[in-house]
Amino acid sequence: MRQQDLEIDLLRAFVAVAETGSFTAAADVVGRSQSAVSQKIFRLEEILQRKVFERSSRALTLTRDGERMLVHARQLLELNDSVIHEMTQPPAIGSIRIGISEDFVPYQLPKVVARFARVYPGVHLDLATGLSGDLLQSYDDGKLDAVIAKREGNAPRGRVIWREPLVWMASKDYQLDFTRPAKLVMLRSPCSYRDIMVAALDSVRREWVAVCTASSLMGIQAAVAGGLGVTVLARSFVQDDMKVLQAPDHWPALPMTEITVLGEDGPGGHIVEAVVSYLTEHLTRQSGSLHVPA
Repeated sequence: MRQQDLEIDLLRAFVAVAETGSFTAAADVVGRSQSAVSQKIFRLEEILQRKVFERSSRALTLTRDGERMLVHARQLLELNDSVIHEMTQPPAIGSIRIGISEDFVPYQLPKVVARFARVYPGVHLDLATGLSGDLLQSYDDGKLDAVIAKREGNAPRGRVIWREPLVWMASKDYQLDFTRPAKLVMLRSPCSYRDIMVAALDSVRREWVAVCTASSLMGIQAAVAGGLGVTVLARSFVQDDMKVLQAPDHWPALPMTEITVLGEDGPGGHIVEAVVSYLTEHLTRQSGSLHVPA
């Protein structure tokens, strides 16, 4: 059986009907006649071999298959519109200075940079990686055009593009001793991970001692994997030789970590948007059920 294609205009009509609740209102949205919209829905149902709407004299409602299809239709329309926008824009040239938190360096960044180079061959990417606090300071000092970094402190800066649970972690063979102060592996201050870790332990009056202070996340991972102590990082940082600690009385519940982007409204905003899109796509693929998109 020959594979059938879903035409974009069918999807656009379907979403319009689903969102407006009537063929008449949807016809105004897509700029077609009511009968034309009705025919498009009939054609979509014919291709899917599923009813997407329940029709009655009083209401037009989505079927269960229609609810599922609406999710896919919106995604396909968003991708279609994004491709059209990207391909019809004049080729980007010049240079842009982007800071990206080292949270993404080991796993996502190589793929993001490779894809960026293919799509924007005329753009020189001046890339800075490091701790979020340092990158945000460089952005404030005018040394970077845009930053994708962990939200630091309570100031709501930038647009949140990703959320992920924080967890307590240690090496798999790490021996816990609750009769002694918790041995912590920490990033140098200022650091939101460090602040959250200390505040959580203080909230349950748990004594602690810093056994290692590192200047990078790779240093933190190495120290934890080596069995020096316990730390707090995003769930995706847990490696095969580590374990998540789950004893609420000793390791209190932690908040989500938030990744934000600053600089989208600058002169290279469309390029920043592309980098953000590539990054969140790779995060979704890698993290699977662990991620909580913004």
